[in-house]
Amino acid sequence: MTTIDAARAAAIGPLPHDHPPVAPKKTGVLLVNLGTPDGTDYAPMRRYLKQFLSDPRVIEWPKALWYPILYGIVLNTRPKKSGAAYASIWNKERNESPLRTYTRAQGEKLAATLSALPHVEVAWAMRYGNPSMESVVNGMKERGCERIVMVPLYPQYSAPTTATVNDEFFRVLMKMRWQPAIRIAPWWHDEPVYIEALANSIEAHLKTLDHEPEVVLASWHGIPQSYFAKGDPYHCQCLKSTRLLRERLGWSETKLLATFQSRFGPEEWLQPYTDKTIEKLAKDGVKSIAVFNPGFVSDCLETLEEMAVEGAEIFRHAGGAHFTHIPCLNDGVDGMTVIETIVRRELSGWA
Repeated sequence: MTTIDAARAAAIGPLPHDHPPVAPKKTGVLLVNLGTPDGTDYAPMRRYLKQFLSDPRVIEWPKALWYPILYGIVLNTRPKKSGAAYASIWNKERNESPLRTYTRAQGEKLAATLSALPHVEVAWAMRYGNPSMESVVNGMKERGCERIVMVPLYPQYSAPTTATVNDEFFRVLMKMRWQPAIRIAPWWHDEPVYIEALANSIEAHLKTLDHEPEVVLASWHGIPQSYFAKGDPYHCQCLKSTRLLRERLGWSETKLLATFQSRFGPEEWLQPYTDKTIEKLAKDGVKSIAVFNPGFVSDCLETLEEMAVEGAEIFRHAGGAHFTHIPCLNDGVDGMTVIETIVRRELSGWA
């Protein structure tokens, strides 16, 4: 042993004889969705909303302006209202939100599909709420995942969605001394497999109806106009997805419309607004419409309650007759084909 080797050995000290065996090297796949409260009561709703609405990617106002509103008004009034909305769609059998149910199912089905690949582990997490990204990523690392493909479950990129998932992922990695190698799957707003899956979903649903909707709305989650003005590509990607889908279905611009929902606060958001469009269509004499939410990979509060329930009420109250909501891709065959296609491409060379 050289003098240098002896010095190193002395610095390291004796190795324990009972240290655990080294886990096999794995490649992890992490699916991440927005998040969900743990329950519909005031406390879990407030905890979830606090985490979500405190994110500077979601609300870009200065803290000095936003926090007095958030803590003085929003977190005292919104938990009860949001809790009632969640309760109306809650998966009572599992005691969880549909978003958690579907995301779990997507993870389990993807794991089964990729089971033939050696040493590939699939996990899922939420940006807000549970299971947290930190707990899941740490667990993957402890189980031997030296490489992780992280997939934000958003077909279109936006700072309040994709970017904040990336931010949290990197915050988790910053706490690690030994970090895994990582890949982050990009958005897939114009991927042929995604457009085809949406088209198949729409066509299959319309075949179940006894009428042909006069107008179909692609209702996207909105963002403030100011975010778009700062360079967020979300609006452009939504419109491109709509155009590609329109071309695939062979529909006109008056048959398939792009609208934006879920605005919050006093700012102007992306327009046209879905609720205002639904109301105007009914008042203009349109008697039948269909609405779907192509920006969501799973049905959730914004699709099941805001669109399927509130949207229908707005349309019928304004004089419309037939309203149908087309479910998200969820964990169906087409939806899983999209996720599998994206994941397999990002696994290339790793698994």
